[in-house]
Amino acid sequence: MKIFAISDLHLSINNPKPMDIFGPVWDNYLDKIIDDWKEKVTDDDIVLLAGDLSWAMKLEDAIPDIEILRNLKGTKILLRGNHDYWWSTISKVRNILPEKVYAIQNDSLEIGDYIFCGTRGWIVDNSKLNNGEDKKIFDRELIRLELSLKDAKSKQTRGQKIICMLHFPPYDRNYNPTAFTNLIESYGVDTVVFGHLHGKIPNIKKILTINHVNYYLTSCDIVGNKLMEIQK
Repeated sequence: MKIFAISDLHLSINNPKPMDIFGPVWDNYLDKIIDDWKEKVTDDDIVLLAGDLSWAMKLEDAIPDIEILRNLKGTKILLRGNHDYWWSTISKVRNILPEKVYAIQNDSLEIGDYIFCGTRGWIVDNSKLNNGEDKKIFDRELIRLELSLKDAKSKQTRGQKIICMLHFPPYDRNYNPTAFTNLIESYGVDTVVFGHLHGKIPNIKKILTINHVNYYLTSCDIVGNKLMEIQK
């Protein structure tokens, strides 16, 4: 079993929203992702999709985007991103998911020797958290992360590795610790997968290890529209 990750697909089957306005890396990007997926992934593998799957505003409008995953191999695990406005209650989301597609929210999922958990996250820049609404969301996401981590820890009875999914980066632009990274380290997480960042970012690090935690940035444009394999 291999584990792959990619995020920020920004699909829009029902109401097309071309992504190529953001640069040539977005030209036919979905075809490139699907071709790479078919080349790499088997039925026994896992693919993590860390947020911003669809531009849809309503749950029913996201169904065509989600259905793309049906015929792709592997077990797919979804997490909500800041643009996933279609993501309503977790029960409603789970009701529309195809076979072998799972969603995480305030809980975790155990597969083999791994436990997958996580939450959307939020901005971690202290200068921006002066906004009351941002601070409220930040605090709520910390609570959700801990709920998910606690659930994962309760299942860790035989040394399984914990892989945490976030949408927002958990550290600041200088890779300094935050309340999110502190929580992640305190629960013994092995690997964190996240996205959200786009474009040409100077000196960006797609893979980074901090305090024994491995971090993978998987935004599709940054990883060249190819799935990243998570080293076990």
